[in-house]
Amino acid sequence: MFKPSRPLAAATVLAALLSVTTVFPTAAVSAEETASQTKAGWYHKLVNAEFVAKYAVLPKPEDVLIVDSRPTARKYDPGHIPTALNIPDSQFDKLVDLLPKDKGSLLIFYCDGPECMLSHNSAFRAEKLGYSNIRVYADGYPDWLKKGHIAAVSVPYIKKLIDDKAPLTLIDSRPKERKFDKGHIPGAISIPDLQFDKLVDRLPADKAAPLYFYCEGLSCKLSSDSAAKAVKLGYTAVKVVPEGYPAWEKLYGPGPSTETAATASAPTIQPGKESGTISLASFERIYKEAPTTIHLIDVREPAEYASGTFKGAVNFPINTLEKRIDELPTDKPIVFFCGTSARSGEAHDMAKLYKPSLKTYFLDAETKWSKDGSYRIAETK
Repeated sequence: MFKPSRPLAAATVLAALLSVTTVFPTAAVSAEETASQTKAGWYHKLVNAEFVAKYAVLPKPEDVLIVDSRPTARKYDPGHIPTALNIPDSQFDKLVDLLPKDKGSLLIFYCDGPECMLSHNSAFRAEKLGYSNIRVYADGYPDWLKKGHIAAVSVPYIKKLIDDKAPLTLIDSRPKERKFDKGHIPGAISIPDLQFDKLVDRLPADKAAPLYFYCEGLSCKLSSDSAAKAVKLGYTAVKVVPEGYPAWEKLYGPGPSTETAATASAPTIQPGKESGTISLASFERIYKEAPTTIHLIDVREPAEYASGTFKGAVNFPINTLEKRIDELPTDKPIVFFCGTSARSGEAHDMAKLYKPSLKTYFLDAETKWSKDGSYRIAETK
């Protein structure tokens, strides 16, 4: 049998060791900074979702800026990484003043995945401006969602949904009396994060219903905490609005408060034929012209509520109402409703019995809803 000489064997061992050294040239590089394999034209410092997730948190970290390089209305507004600032690559030179003054700040650029060059283009531009701590999340927003992270939407997007009367549940996670009652985004319901577990029944029964959480801007983590709790409960369409109420107030002015809602010029509630009812004409006028001046309480079962209800309505199933009577809001009149008037009338009677200080009515009508928020209504025969 042939046996290699000692010099040849030593050379073979040395070559093997050199080969191993070549395979692991940068053992000190974090696994979070080894993203997709670099392609032609890509920026040279890449990171993955785990790296980005450390900074996409509320309150927003100092000296870190996540930049979404995609178009605003078509991409950024309906979905982006939380705390990300939108600087579309096509408008980089125009919006460059939005970048931090400190050239050593960490900048993380991303766009729409490995085939999207916008983030790389912007990263090179920032580097030419003297920024020295730049990374690109090449897998971008599609990967962020794929990894199961919560997405964010912009305040203008929420305004568009409201204007379009799109089905949504908008949740204000701030303290009710100190914040929500003094001003909130129109149509929002109050579920303070500290009372989330107690008030969770105010969320839709349909776990696929879109939920949007907001609080007091980029320094407030209540909305992200509540959003995470909703995800744990099985809700699958959860998003946050990181800029929250301060951004709404800046763009569109103060939202309604409980005081202004109670004193606002609104159609007067006209009683119906039966005791305790609101007339159908009065209800429809208020619902269309001044919906924030009343509380709508749907007393049907959660599955019925999930199949369609009035916009802004909260679900209090009739069989839970007695135990939850103290949870009923006290700041505005309440209108109970169901598919006919049987359960809503019972709810009105129960409220009068156990909490007579409440101002309550019930809708004496036959109503059918669709998931898109449309409905058909007629007086009970």
